[in-house]
Amino acid sequence: MKASVIGATGYAGAELLRLLDGHPEVEIAKITSESSTGENIATMYPHLSSRIEQELESMENIKAIGAVSDVIFIALPHGHAMKIGKDLRNTNTKIVDLGGDYRFKDHKLFEEWYKVKHEDINSGAVYGLPELYRNQVRDANIVANPGCYTTCSILALVPMLKAGLIETKGIIIDAKSGVSGAGKSLNAGNMYCSVNENFRAYGVTTHRHTPEIEQIYSEFAHEEVIIQFTPHLLPVDRGILATCYADLKPGITAEQVERAYKDMYENEFFIRLRGRGVCPEVKNVRASNYVDIGWQIDKRTNRLIAMSVLDNLVKGAAGQAVQNMNVMFGLPENMGLKQLPIFP
Repeated sequence: MKASVIGATGYAGAELLRLLDGHPEVEIAKITSESSTGENIATMYPHLSSRIEQELESMENIKAIGAVSDVIFIALPHGHAMKIGKDLRNTNTKIVDLGGDYRFKDHKLFEEWYKVKHEDINSGAVYGLPELYRNQVRDANIVANPGCYTTCSILALVPMLKAGLIETKGIIIDAKSGVSGAGKSLNAGNMYCSVNENFRAYGVTTHRHTPEIEQIYSEFAHEEVIIQFTPHLLPVDRGILATCYADLKPGITAEQVERAYKDMYENEFFIRLRGRGVCPEVKNVRASNYVDIGWQIDKRTNRLIAMSVLDNLVKGAAGQAVQNMNVMFGLPENMGLKQLPIFP
């Protein structure tokens, strides 16, 4: 199977190359970068040396790239994938978009939060969180890879919303991400002196993953869910921790909570249920496609505190994209993704 990566020089793109190189059913066809066209990817990323020594091309002739690719991964900021999707319409090339272009059922919601007009509203794209939408992903031509904060937050509370164990009002998500989640673009707030020995909130009330989380929560709750979402920047390279607070409905027990998690995730390869009283740590999922989930009940407030962690570049981006590819092509879902986390 031939796979191409559009935007291969970003953090997510480079991580895609690492994972695809280890996939037994994949050959890397084309890799692109508009800023580094003509350069050898291994010169930019020496960790790829002797394994991936390809020249970076331009995506200008995307139809020619599509013609030699069974699947194209788009690891670019929002606004690009919808143009590629239109250009490759009615071809046999499947697309996995790691950006935000195809994540919303309501394109007007995308336009409101991303401030860009959507150019491919009839794409038939599917939301690519396999643990929840595996059957839809299997038949899709375009898959919208979820955001990193989104994946972490959705998986933490969807079982509770589906089982009707928590109130839909008053949900609070306090989330933290490593610096790689901000991408490679130069930003004073992401430079070493700004991040080292520091910890801060950002995007308060305005982060674009907010409506994405609300969309999925609302679907499983069968009613509109409005959340309070606040992201923070951690002084680490990788990792996301989402601490989610939700009021339990009257009379709900710890046994019911545990059962709801097991009903949804007990047979999911990439979700590790750590159980009641366990506080998951980002270090325990580093460089892997795993999600660790723990929870506790505060009896004083009758509130559930659900905690989930993942690697924002793997399950939060490239790993989940490969997982979606596996589902789309009928391969074992964990193929090429069985690596244990690295430690320390």
